[in-house]
Amino acid sequence: MSNNFVIRYLPIAQDDLISIYDWIAQDSPRRAMSFVEEIDTRIGVLVKSPFLGRIPRHPRLKEFGYRVLILDSYLVFYKIHH
Repeated sequence: MSNNFVIRYLPIAQDDLISIYDWIAQDSPRRAMSFVEEIDTRIGVLVKSPFLGRIPRHPRLKEFGYRVLILDSYLVFYKIHH
């Protein structure tokens, strides 16, 4: 029995990653790809450790069950579904 979770990017999150890529790629397409891959890898850790992110302070986010993972200057909001 696997204790791994599945990560599903919402369309808005995919759009954010594309925007991050586009912004960095203006200076360095290679660095842009590397950075987006690094973000994806770090988010991938949630497959085995979904409780790694902290519970946000904002009451609405907490109420809806969000968690937040801080990656450099980016915040990754996510929910855990059992």
